[in-house]
Amino acid sequence: MEFSVKTTPALNIATPISHSSSTTSSDSSPPSGQSPPPAVVLSPCAACKILRRRCVEKCVLAPYFPPTEPLKFTIAHRVFGASNIIKLLQELPESHRADAVSSMVYEANARIRDPIYGCAGAICHLQKQVSELQAELAKAQAEIVNMQYQQTNLVALICMEMSQQQPQEIPHQPIESLNFFSDDANLGAVWETLWT
Repeated sequence: MEFSVKTTPALNIATPISHSSSTTSSDSSPPSGQSPPPAVVLSPCAACKILRRRCVEKCVLAPYFPPTEPLKFTIAHRVFGASNIIKLLQELPESHRADAVSSMVYEANARIRDPIYGCAGAICHLQKQVSELQAELAKAQAEIVNMQYQQTNLVALICMEMSQQQPQEIPHQPIESLNFFSDDANLGAVWETLWT
């Protein structure tokens, strides 16, 4: 069973056509006891809708410009033109077509925002930002190294001062802790020898 497509300005309506060897009339009715199949309403792709043309079954634009995203085709069409888009897609293998459409839409957006430089202007702007951020990162890393160096010098200086002060210090004991005499009896004997 094949389908013929009857077009209206907004819709494509597919209706079944039965081919019989005995009749060539388009007035074929379904066999008795079966209801006719429902009519299938097909919406044209966004590209064909914008271009106001019939969307054929194997439309090269339909898989990449669905009817729900008309702005996508409008932007690409404004910059590249429909014939160039179709020609490019026909020359590419199907596995690369989705990426090509994404690239064209991105380039078209960039070209509309910046008519002179387009995508190259956006790339230059991003490269400038990357360079500025790399310079800031290098500056921050240099400051970290400088602070680590200062900290190392400070620790070394503190250790050197502590090592110089330790030999000069004599342990200081209170007088009460000095015990020259072991007991009071020996103290009296010492005093007697001093006076005699």
